[in-house]
Amino acid sequence: MRWFYQFLFYITGWKIEGEFPRHVKKYIVAVAPHTSNWDFVVGLAARSILRMQRAKYLGKSQLFKPPFGWFFRMLGGHPVDRSSRHDMVDQVVNVFNAHDEFILAMAPEGTRKKVEKLKSGFYYIALGAGVPIIPAGFDYKRRRIIIAQPFSVTGDFQKDMAQLLAFYKTITGKNPDQGLN
Repeated sequence: MRWFYQFLFYITGWKIEGEFPRHVKKYIVAVAPHTSNWDFVVGLAARSILRMQRAKYLGKSQLFKPPFGWFFRMLGGHPVDRSSRHDMVDQVVNVFNAHDEFILAMAPEGTRKKVEKLKSGFYYIALGAGVPIIPAGFDYKRRRIIIAQPFSVTGDFQKDMAQLLAFYKTITGKNPDQGLN
């Protein structure tokens, strides 16, 4: 499908700025702002173009039920129960620790709806697993997928989040009114 996605990006004017480091074997790709279901499609296309098929994502458990659950698993999805707390951070840290190579793509808002702040789970997963966060965004206004440099969390949550938010505020999502302030 790579050739198809490259052709699609070409005719629609989408470009990719930046790249993922090949020497880093484990990291979180934190994609924001997440304002539309189209983000999933753009993300799958970018994953194919960048030859990152091993990148996985978390999705709400309802997506993984019949009749389409097999499809989302085939695309690299892992179901998460968001109805109650199940120590998700610890579970994902354990997944990172169990693999020599693992890339996880996440939407730090946890929803497509308007939020005033990012959720903290992706941050604490990175801290617990000792992996960097690579901020990325789908800028629909400029038709760009923007990939920033790896960001190592320091444990100073407020300072680190301010730095990440500074990057995300430069990205215009598909539905700008639902983006980050």
